[in-house]
Amino acid sequence: MILIANEEAEAGIYLAADMLKNKHAGIDALVEAISLVEKSEKVRSVGFGGWPNILGEMEFDASVMNGDTLETGAVGALKGILPAAKVAKAVMQNLSHQILVGEGATLFAKEMGFAEENTLMPDSKAKWQATLKAHLTEEELKNFPNIKLYEKQQLIQDPERVRDTTVFLCVDAAQTANTASSTSGWAWKYPGRLGDAPICGAGFYADSRFGAVACTHTGEMTIRAATSNTIINALRHGHSLNDAVEIGISDLRRLKTGYLGGVVIHAIDKFGNYKVANFRCGKDVNYWYWSPELEKPELRVAKQIKT
Repeated sequence: MILIANEEAEAGIYLAADMLKNKHAGIDALVEAISLVEKSEKVRSVGFGGWPNILGEMEFDASVMNGDTLETGAVGALKGILPAAKVAKAVMQNLSHQILVGEGATLFAKEMGFAEENTLMPDSKAKWQATLKAHLTEEELKNFPNIKLYEKQQLIQDPERVRDTTVFLCVDAAQTANTASSTSGWAWKYPGRLGDAPICGAGFYADSRFGAVACTHTGEMTIRAATSNTIINALRHGHSLNDAVEIGISDLRRLKTGYLGGVVIHAIDKFGNYKVANFRCGKDVNYWYWSPELEKPELRVAKQIKT
């Protein structure tokens, strides 16, 4: 039994470890834990603490995957509903579809009993408004949002705001591999943008025969390289976990055009091995690790891979 999560998961990591210790199903433990993170105002990359899109709207992406059945559930650009990971789990359990987006995701969430609420924090709203004033002319502000939003790439690619995803991975007492991911995506993103968090094979994949993978940071890259599926396939073909992750990184290295940035890969295998690879993130990154041999989860460091 093993559990890893990125640093932003502190609000839920102890709950997940406790539930796994008490032999709860892994996917239940991960969703309950990540839902706590989504409620936190301190985590600026997910849930209430996240940043809105360029129109000042909160849009949430989330996913879950069961490595025994290969069933997934995901939502993208979900508005006005939290916790998004629980909605993703409901998609997996109640629909024949794998992913719902936009208005359909919100409609389904309401049908499942989730209440609509204001998910834009006053602090996030104030910083969004200040950002618009800093990047738009008086004429553009007057006509906003009826301007060519796509031309505001400097705003959309704001380097001062976090681009991250909260991810949890585990192999539970039943030896089932699971993943759960949730994010509010890039700050000031173009409306409707999906990152890799809800994209099976890109931002996440779990197969209990081999292991589980989830990625954070620049989802545009892992979508193009199908990073999570690449790593699982490498495990399928007999590579060690370290080598499988390196194969995934080698595909990211091949990307020379388009938007490029850092990627963090979280991976575990069925043998209890784990690997967190920090590819070009500009600094070391922390992550949480727990196994039954540990009294409590530990915060560990993934050094940056620059080349």
